[in-house]
Amino acid sequence: MMTQGQPIEELKGIGEKTGKLYRKLGIETVEDLLHYYPRAYDPMEEPVSIGELQENQTGAVRTVLTKPADLLRFSGLQLVSAPVKDLTGALTLTWYNMPYMRSQLKTGTPYIFRGRVVRKRGRLAMEQPEVFSEEDYSRLVHSMQPIYGQTRGLGNKAIAKAVSQALAHRKLEREFLPEDLRHRYELAEYNFAIEHIHYPKDSKELLFARRRLVFDEFFFFLAAVSRLKEKREDLKSDFPMKPVQETEGLISSLPYALTGAQLRTWQDISSDMCSGRAMNRLVQGDVGSGKTIVAVLALILAAGNGCQGALMVPTEVLARQHYESITQLLAQSGLPYKAVLITGSMTAKEKREAYRMAESQEADIIVGTHALIQEKVNYRRLALVITDEQHRFGVGQREALGKKSGGAAPHVLVMSATPIPRTLAIILYGDLDISQIDELPANRLPIKNCVVGKDYRENAYRFIAGQAAQGRQAYVICPMVEESEMIDAENVLDYTKSLRKALPESVTVEYLHGRMKGKEKNKIMERFAAGEITVLVSTTVIEVGVNVPNATVMMIENAERFGLAQLHQLRGRVGRGAHQSYCIMINGSGDEGAMERLDILNRSNDGFYIASEDLKLRGPGDIFGIRQSGDLEFRLADIFTDADLLKTVSMEVNRLFKEDPELASPDHEELKKRLDTYFQKSYEQLNL
Repeated sequence: MMTQGQPIEELKGIGEKTGKLYRKLGIETVEDLLHYYPRAYDPMEEPVSIGELQENQTGAVRTVLTKPADLLRFSGLQLVSAPVKDLTGALTLTWYNMPYMRSQLKTGTPYIFRGRVVRKRGRLAMEQPEVFSEEDYSRLVHSMQPIYGQTRGLGNKAIAKAVSQALAHRKLEREFLPEDLRHRYELAEYNFAIEHIHYPKDSKELLFARRRLVFDEFFFFLAAVSRLKEKREDLKSDFPMKPVQETEGLISSLPYALTGAQLRTWQDISSDMCSGRAMNRLVQGDVGSGKTIVAVLALILAAGNGCQGALMVPTEVLARQHYESITQLLAQSGLPYKAVLITGSMTAKEKREAYRMAESQEADIIVGTHALIQEKVNYRRLALVITDEQHRFGVGQREALGKKSGGAAPHVLVMSATPIPRTLAIILYGDLDISQIDELPANRLPIKNCVVGKDYRENAYRFIAGQAAQGRQAYVICPMVEESEMIDAENVLDYTKSLRKALPESVTVEYLHGRMKGKEKNKIMERFAAGEITVLVSTTVIEVGVNVPNATVMMIENAERFGLAQLHQLRGRVGRGAHQSYCIMINGSGDEGAMERLDILNRSNDGFYIASEDLKLRGPGDIFGIRQSGDLEFRLADIFTDADLLKTVSMEVNRLFKEDPELASPDHEELKKRLDTYFQKSYEQLNL
C-alpha cells in the first residue's frame, strides 16, 4: 500500500536520474503524479481498411506483411520501410532510426498498425506507427489512452506506466465532500474520479470524473477567497489617508491625458484609501489600458501620507522595468520619494542595502518579485500592497505580503489584464471590489490581425524579415517546449533552429520557455528588451512578460490550441509603441470550426468582448487539447468552459459557511482537514 506523500522514486523503475526528470514536470510525490492530469486523450478506435484512413489523422489498420521490411540508409538516417496493401488501397509504413523493427516484423503475421497518416509523393504513409498483436489491441479498443505533458527523456509511455502503478498501489482516500452535496450535483466519488481522469472508459466517464475534480478545485479556491473576505470585510484601516497635492500634480504634468476609465478607477482607489476602511480592490484592464500609472498614483498617495507602498510583479525583468519607470517619473516630476528594487537574483550586498532601505523607510516605494515576501524583508510602515497580474499569485501570497505590515491591515490593490467577464470576476475575486479600465489610451494604434493556415508561413517569415530590416522585433509563440511523441504541434526548440535557417543571418533568433532557469530567462528577456534579440521564439511564458515597445509582430503557431482570452493576452505583448503592430495567428489544424473561433480575434481587439464570446462558443464538453485558461490556481478547471459549475460551487461555498462557519459538524470533519491542508500548502508554496 502506497501513501500519496511518498517520493516519486518509491515507484518501481524510477531511480534518482528519472526522478529528476519528473521533478522538471513539477512531480515530486506519488500525490503529485496522481494529480498530473492528462493534457489530452487518444481514443483507441476499431481498425479500418486502408481506403478508410484519413490524411493528417491518427488511424489503425489491420494488415499482413507479404515481404520483409526494407532497411534504407541515407543522410545519417536509418529508415525501415514496409509497403502493405488490401483491397481498398496501399500504404507505406515507415520507422526512423529504429532498425530493430525490420527483424521484429514477421511476414504472414496479422498486425494492427496505428499512427498518423500523411501523404508523401502522392502516396499514403504511416510514420512511426505503433505495432500491436490483434489480442493486445482488442484489450485497448474503445478505451481512451491518456496523453501527458512530457519532457526530453521522459515519454508518454513511461508516465502512463508510472500512473498505472501509482493507481494500483495507492492507499484509498477518505471521501471529504458531504454526502448530500455529492448526491445533489451527481458528483463522482473522489477515488473513482482520480482513477478515471487518467483512464476513462469513454468520454461520458471522463466528463463524470472531471466534473468532480473541477468541483473540488473551485471549492477549495473559493473557500480560501471566502476566508479572506471574512477577515477583510469592513476592516478598519490602520493607515487612514488624506488626499495629497502630489497626485493631482503628477496627473497634470503627464505628457498624455488619462482616459475617463483611468480617472474613474483612480477616484475609486483614492476614495477607498481615504475612507477609513482598508482597501481591497481589483483593477481589471486590458493589456495596454494604462493600469500601471494608476498604481503609481496610489503609491504616491501612500508616500504623501508618510507611509510605504509595495508593488509585487511576477517576473524580475518586469520588476526592473517598473522600478526604472517609477524612478524616472519621480525624478521628472520633482517628487521627493525614493524607490528601491528587491529581486531574487540581486547580490547579497545589493539585497542587504535594499532591505536596510525598506526597514528604515528610506525607501517609500518598494518594487519586486516574490522576494518582497521573504522572511528577511521588513518594512517600517507598509500601508499599501499592490500585486500586478494577480492570477500569477496565490491567495496565500497576497495575504503573506499583507502580513509584512506587522499585523496591521494594509490597503490591497490587485491588478489583472485577464479579461474575465464581470459575473465571473465577482465570484473569483469575491473578497475584492472591482474597477474596470475598459478603454485604451487615444494614442494606441489598433493591432492589425490575420488568421491564416500553415501555407502562409513563408509569407509570414518574409514579413518578419521586413520588419527586422526596419529595426523592429517579433515574438513567435509555440504551444510546446520540445517535440512530443503524441501531440502534433510546433515546439520551441526545433522551431528556433528552423527559423534561424529561414531568416537572414542578420536577424538574431533566440528561444525562451518555462523550464529554463530563472537567471537564463531573465537574461534572454533583458536582451530582448534591450533590442539585442530580434525574434524571440517562446512558449506562453511571455504572456506576463516585459514592455517592449519596439516589438511589432506577434506570430502564434497552432493558435487553435489556445483559448481566445489567452491569445488576446499574447497579442497584447505588441502594439505598445508608436509603430503599427501585427498579430499573425496560424491555424495548424486547418479545421473550419477553429478558423471560425479564431476569426473573433480578427474582428475585435476588445478583451472583454472576446472573453464573453469565448464563453458562448465553448460548451461543457470542450475539454480536449491544451487547457484554455492557465490562470489562477487550477490544474484542471477552466473558468470559461466551467463557468456554470463555478457559479454553482460559489453558491454552495456561501451556503456551507453560512450554516457551519467553523465546519464543526461531524459531516464536515474530513472537509475541514482537507481545507486546512489546502491553506497550509498555499503558504508552503511561497518559498519563504
